[in-house]
Amino acid sequence: MSFDVAALRRALARRGRVVRVVVAEAQGSAPREAGAAMLVWADGQQGTIGGGALEYAAAMRARALLAEGRSAALERLPLGPALGQCCGGAVVLLSEIFSADDLERIESAEIFARPVTAGETGEMPLRVRRLLAEARESGARPRPALIEGWMVEPLRRPAAPLWIYGAGHVGRALVDVITPLEEFVITWVDTAPDRFPANPPEAVTLLPAAAPQRALAHAPRDAHHLILTYSHALDLALCHALLGHGFASAGLIGSASKWARFRRRLAALGHAPEAIGRIACPIGDKRLGKAPQAIAIGVAAQLLKTTNQQTDRETDHERDPRPRARAARP
Repeated sequence: MSFDVAALRRALARRGRVVRVVVAEAQGSAPREAGAAMLVWADGQQGTIGGGALEYAAAMRARALLAEGRSAALERLPLGPALGQCCGGAVVLLSEIFSADDLERIESAEIFARPVTAGETGEMPLRVRRLLAEARESGARPRPALIEGWMVEPLRRPAAPLWIYGAGHVGRALVDVITPLEEFVITWVDTAPDRFPANPPEAVTLLPAAAPQRALAHAPRDAHHLILTYSHALDLALCHALLGHGFASAGLIGSASKWARFRRRLAALGHAPEAIGRIACPIGDKRLGKAPQAIAIGVAAQLLKTTNQQTDRETDHERDPRPRARAARP
């Protein structure tokens, strides 16, 4: 888990001031782990810290914090005694009010460390200083943790770019399913503005282009691509352009027979079999069915698997800031 500065920035642009509620500590059986966070404002919220009663109580306390004008609050909640939940654990919640003026200090470092306990406004604790020094030297990212009255959170790395071509039924289902996932940022491409829904998600970039294969040239070379337009000719043109551009992963909607024809045509256009084979077709999980939502769920699961494998390799190098059995040497 990590601090999502981009989500905070978007919320502040719309709301002016918001409360960020983060699980600072999770002990025993708890709905979410340390670092899970949500944003709360007077008449709404975004994200989740899990647990219906816990989240409801946290949102109410966050709104009270806004009304009272305090800057932060730290509270330990035993889930059974305090909220009547069957979980046997407890959580420590940190609620902080943020405004646009705070963004610069948050973004100034890859790890956001700040005092959060009342009175903890002096020198940074030695454990926190060591943790930050080790992170700078090794490139490791610490896990979110509350350490001697200081909250330490790595900033979220940029989400993976995902380009979706086609705003038909499957395209809309994919956007609905994938937009809430923090791992991706979507650019949605189709041939005209009226192809898109009237109220698309705010986080999605719409790109109307009469020739989507030309728009593809602006995609990052590490982007993921999903091709599902209304035209087989356009699908083929996009595949051809993509193979000449570079990509992290690519998927094409269609049957096995469609893909057999496309492979022959792409080969005739000069693409090597191993390059063509990087495009997945069909997409989704046939066991889930062919409904647009079922296809979207299967595709999202595969994308998450792909990106999480990369994240897992990076996480192997993360440092756990919790105390170890043996104290570190000064």
